[in-house]
Amino acid sequence: MPRVSKPPALAIHEAVTRRPPGAAPRDQPASVTQPVAQPVAVDTSSAFRDFPHSASHSGARTVTAALRSAVASVRDISTSDLDVVFQPIVDLSTGASFAFEALTRCKWPEFKNPMKLFEQAQEERCCGSLGRKVREVAFSRCTDAPLFVNLHPHELDEGWLVRPDDPLFFHERAVYLEITESAAFNYFSLCVDVLKEICSRSGAFLVVDDLGAGHSNLKRIIDLEPHVVKLDLALVRGIENSKRQQILVRQVVSLCRELGARVVAEGIETEDELSAVIDTGAQYGQGYLFARPAFPIPKATWPVARKAATP
Repeated sequence: MPRVSKPPALAIHEAVTRRPPGAAPRDQPASVTQPVAQPVAVDTSSAFRDFPHSASHSGARTVTAALRSAVASVRDISTSDLDVVFQPIVDLSTGASFAFEALTRCKWPEFKNPMKLFEQAQEERCCGSLGRKVREVAFSRCTDAPLFVNLHPHELDEGWLVRPDDPLFFHERAVYLEITESAAFNYFSLCVDVLKEICSRSGAFLVVDDLGAGHSNLKRIIDLEPHVVKLDLALVRGIENSKRQQILVRQVVSLCRELGARVVAEGIETEDELSAVIDTGAQYGQGYLFARPAFPIPKATWPVARKAATP
């Protein structure tokens, strides 16, 4: 009988599907006695050896900073952890420094931003003790000049400011206690009760800061009887280019003058802004044009080409 050859497709199928002798059918699981793959030892030393040391150290510092931030407490901050810098407030009629504002800085990296520092102090209810430490540093560094000192509103109800041993009671020059416009609005009763008492006992002057920042209630500000009003930088920025802004600031300055308050224009950075501010009648100016905050206490510089205003 002649031999019949298989079709090519059938031959390929049998070759592919043929099982070796003793192999289990395809629809049955393989024997459980089959050898199990052994774990392979991996040498990871080279991976760490080749990893840049700078990157590993940077990562370690990041982790350390994160852990410290998670447990950092403002209550643990000492006066040696605080750094106070000063910025001149310039008499616009003479070009000379009238006083200096003390500005808080913290050496802890997690509290590099002063706003974050005081927000954390507010959460921990220790604004009073922090403010006291700030004043100890500020008054020890600036002993012979009028000084503007910022107060957090929560300091007013913690009892620290009224202590007779507070450094503000021993400064030989004038002391100006700054409270923001928003604090004057939101904590009016405290401002009246505490600040007026402190000012009467110490001879300090009350300053309303950031007037024009959006919280204005002129009646309350008038009732506080501030000695100085500081205009928010939003009223100063770009004033040379806006007639309406110049009119507004001129009217605010006129109102303050009639009420017996002097005006400081904050945030002056250019000679054009300085010229426009002088034209509004403001008595004092503050900003990078004169000096940046620093310690040792910086000397104010006056633009050479600009004459001081006529008193």
